[in-house]
Amino acid sequence: MTHKQKYHVLGIMSGTSLDGVDLAEIAFSIDNGQWDFEILQSETVGYNGAWLSILKNAVTFSHPQLKELNRDYTQLLSGIINDFITKYKIENLDAVCSHGHTILHQPQDGYTLQIGNLPEIATLLNQTVVCDFRVQDVAFGGQGAPLVPIGDKILFSKYDYCMNLGGFSNISFEEDGKRVAFDISPTNTILNYYANQLQLDYDDKGSIARTGEIDQTLLEELNALDFYQKTYPKSLGFEFVKEIVLPIMESYAILPKNKLATFVEHIAVQTAVALPKRSGTLLVTGGGAYNDFLIERIKAYLPNMEIVIPENKILEYKEAVIFGLLGVLKLRNEINVLSSVTGASKDHSSGVIF
Repeated sequence: MTHKQKYHVLGIMSGTSLDGVDLAEIAFSIDNGQWDFEILQSETVGYNGAWLSILKNAVTFSHPQLKELNRDYTQLLSGIINDFITKYKIENLDAVCSHGHTILHQPQDGYTLQIGNLPEIATLLNQTVVCDFRVQDVAFGGQGAPLVPIGDKILFSKYDYCMNLGGFSNISFEEDGKRVAFDISPTNTILNYYANQLQLDYDDKGSIARTGEIDQTLLEELNALDFYQKTYPKSLGFEFVKEIVLPIMESYAILPKNKLATFVEHIAVQTAVALPKRSGTLLVTGGGAYNDFLIERIKAYLPNMEIVIPENKILEYKEAVIFGLLGVLKLRNEINVLSSVTGASKDHSSGVIF
């Protein structure tokens, strides 16, 4: 079958840091096997207080509560997407490519749940929807994450490393002719937690962490966690933060600014440890790229690395763009998940088309 050379899609992503739903209208084109993209319109729609509270606590929900939440969230998400389409007068879409929102991620038990991927989303939007990208990979014995690396390989291959600083930090790079990727450590899930204690949504530019003092004992305890000793593929979920990291952080009676300073240092240490070679170019995206203090500390551990922070549109919407690409690849029935990244039994074309 011959494929189109141009695609017009929406990429939709809601990340673990709960800063809202990222929406991007994207034009993709392929010429001689080379993909290119342009972000036409983009917006982040925040969650209201009630939804924030629900999404933060959903990890403890019972099965019936999760079913109801999935229905409610599918309604919410379709409303947000419809508003975006109306606002920017978007027409002739090939597909809406949506990640949904991760509530549970337990690949070791063969389970992962992203809400907002119910079949009725296609009816509510009156569009072709490609979604639920993680489930098939877990069924194939993979981690179901990270999924962004194939987009790094196809769209951002000029960089040696691509790192995203979101709720968690993750990295992807080529090794022995294969793409590998894995989660490095919790990032904004912890930093925002302690900024929230100071009545702030986040620590702007890391200015509070910068005034704090590092607690060496806490830093050593964090760096000694089992997860950091494991080899990849490996991925993190909110469970790791809730059950392991926060209890350790909370056991230290130190000021929030000192917890922030210590955790920034921890992220920087683990970033350097994660890289097989500590030189070349490192593309940094995600909300954490705005944390100047965190970037400085990462540079301190990687003095020979050129750290590239792209224009805001790419910095903020890179993941939405890549979920758009995953959707297009699924429409073409082409590989969009790499077993070298997730540990699945084979490369495959993941996602469901409604």
